[in-house]
Amino acid sequence: MSTIPKGLTIHWLQENYQKGQVTPREVINEIIDRSKKEESMNIWITPPSMERIEYYLERLSFIDPAEAPLWGIPFAIKDNIDLKDVPTTAGCKDYAYIPKEHATVVDRLIRAGAIPVGKANLDQFATGLVGTRSPYGETYNAIREEMISGGSSSGSAVAVARGQAAFSLGTDTAGSGRVPAALNNLVGYKPSLGAWSKKGVVPACESIDTVSIFAHTLNDALVVDKQVRTKDASDPWSKEMPVSKESNLKKICLPSEPLDFYGNYEREYKKTWEETVEKIKTLHIPIEYVDTKLFQQAAEILYGGPWISERWAALGKFIESTPNAVHPVTEKVLRSGAPDQYDAASLFGAIHQLQSLKREAEELLQDCVLVMPTCGGTWTREEVRRDPVSTNSDMGRYTNHCNLLDLAAVAIPSGEAAGGLPFGVTLFSLSDQEALMVEAADLFMNSSSTHKKPLMSEDSIDFVVCGLHMRGYPLEEQMIECGAQFVKEEKTAPSYQLIKLPGHPSKPGMIKQSESGTSIEVEVWKMPLKSLGQFITSIPAPLGIGKVELQDGNEVSGFICEGYAEHSAEDISQLGGWRQF
Repeated sequence: MSTIPKGLTIHWLQENYQKGQVTPREVINEIIDRSKKEESMNIWITPPSMERIEYYLERLSFIDPAEAPLWGIPFAIKDNIDLKDVPTTAGCKDYAYIPKEHATVVDRLIRAGAIPVGKANLDQFATGLVGTRSPYGETYNAIREEMISGGSSSGSAVAVARGQAAFSLGTDTAGSGRVPAALNNLVGYKPSLGAWSKKGVVPACESIDTVSIFAHTLNDALVVDKQVRTKDASDPWSKEMPVSKESNLKKICLPSEPLDFYGNYEREYKKTWEETVEKIKTLHIPIEYVDTKLFQQAAEILYGGPWISERWAALGKFIESTPNAVHPVTEKVLRSGAPDQYDAASLFGAIHQLQSLKREAEELLQDCVLVMPTCGGTWTREEVRRDPVSTNSDMGRYTNHCNLLDLAAVAIPSGEAAGGLPFGVTLFSLSDQEALMVEAADLFMNSSSTHKKPLMSEDSIDFVVCGLHMRGYPLEEQMIECGAQFVKEEKTAPSYQLIKLPGHPSKPGMIKQSESGTSIEVEVWKMPLKSLGQFITSIPAPLGIGKVELQDGNEVSGFICEGYAEHSAEDISQLGGWRQF
């Protein structure tokens, strides 16, 4: 049995399940044990238990892993999302009900073979960005327990960070799927509004709510996204929102004005942001500095305008009919949207203002992504107790605008601000251009740059790899040791044969055909010229180095295979790439 790592990933679990190194039951037993040992962290409202999970383990024996992309993968569910026959509390005991069916997103994940392990703690009614507004206890930060975990999806994030789930579902209205990711060193993926069904999700601000994902890697988040992204006829907010496989990322936008930072680690956060900007400059993507005032104006509408009344519309009757049932801070926030606070004229005024800001954002972000800090600082849980409103407001400075402007966002780690305090940034794209933020996030996270000067074109060449030297495979280390940097995913011209060469480990060969062939998925890296000679000497026959024609017609140096090898190899061209194999 393999030692089960603290940071569970879909990739690790799938690999070890396939090898027989570990079973889903062993993983669940470990998760239950971890949850009991860390009970004081207030991660769960309904914690993992074998009695409840047994059904999902047993059904795996009737599911073919080859047809279930998430077979045996454990996940956590924020407790404002329905799991059949398990109470949904939204962080309020008096509000609790037992759903008769799964939320649509949960149902799709279970159908894909995933295992729901528990219902995670949250800021009550998903109102808060700090993780302290719950009668089930303040959720501890996964790394430094005296710090806030971030909210409202606090338990969802910490469950993943502490190895009690491989991924989790949160929700995001003002930043609840991104702030906890930044504070717990995770990826937080917030899809475009309507891309995922909200059926079975307790509304916070229904017109701008969305379900979101927490995971350790971007790839894990995208695997989950692929399973749940669909139009749901039973959800009036649901849309057909496919993610394009093509990306036309033309530039990265950065704030032109100095940003505000806050808290006791203000200087550290500012310094790490400046270092992050330097790293972004090494990514070989044009940068434009833009005025972000429009995003600040949109953010102010969320809690300083009539949109707060949408929260009251969802929960006002419950609050009025159930005195003392709601957390005092939560009730104060929700009552600020009561009918006597805003009239119809103010609502329409805000709608008109927001529409103008949306148009500005559409023009500014066309074919590009905006990068901003996810948080400008953080607080201890004690600091939030002393000042629960303004500290919470600070956490939303760079997140609140997103859903009002109909943007997609992905929060990713970007180093450490101080001892045990991770720093993160968020990449924003227009709702119909999620592929751009995915490309930029992937490029940023896989760059080997450590804030040094970028590679200069005269010092390096583009180099194509198609097999074990790609990201996530054993020989990626050789690329990194040579100082190579990942640039992008690409496809060849439709004139290649892909074969599986005999021997161990399995590896591919790519042979150009004179008359017919197919397009093969490859990766383009920047290879330092000084390392190229030594690298070439390590390549065994029948592989070699030559020119690879890409789908745009350009020819780039990279791996090729001698033609004679096809006689003793398996043709796998129909798969379209080594990852599919």
